[in-house]
Amino acid sequence: MATLTTGREAPVFELVGIDGNKYGLNHTLTGTPILLIFFKVSCPTCQFTLPFAERLYHQIRECGGQVWGISQDNLEDSQRFAKRFELSFPILVDEKPYLVSKQYNVKFVPTLFFIDKERAVRLSGDGFSKTDLLEIHRLFGRELAITLSPLFSTEEKIPEYKPG
Repeated sequence: MATLTTGREAPVFELVGIDGNKYGLNHTLTGTPILLIFFKVSCPTCQFTLPFAERLYHQIRECGGQVWGISQDNLEDSQRFAKRFELSFPILVDEKPYLVSKQYNVKFVPTLFFIDKERAVRLSGDGFSKTDLLEIHRLFGRELAITLSPLFSTEEKIPEYKPG
């Protein structure tokens, strides 16, 4: 389990994305729920998880929901990863010494944090957890006051959990 506890205010940070833009979770960013996913490009569980985050992003982006991937790799590897997995949400780079990852007490990848409109951490977890993703899906629907399509189809064989 990630060590950044729920209910706590999410730490502020600023990182540069693979698109060259600066992204920051700061004291003034409120009113927008966001999912942060810390990952490494070589991690098989990350490779499995991030396409589901993309699927979720397609459902929430028009209503103001955000997903940010936070790569613990360099710019070039992160760009290749985003292209390979067709990720359209922002990918930010947190290279060594992993300052933002340390702020969030990330021990394993992937690690996910759902941050609500008031910047409070409402869910944190690591690895692939079907239960966590369904709860994040539900939280986005509630925070954005929208009805979302199912995240997983009944034909998909989705494991309950895959460790990172």
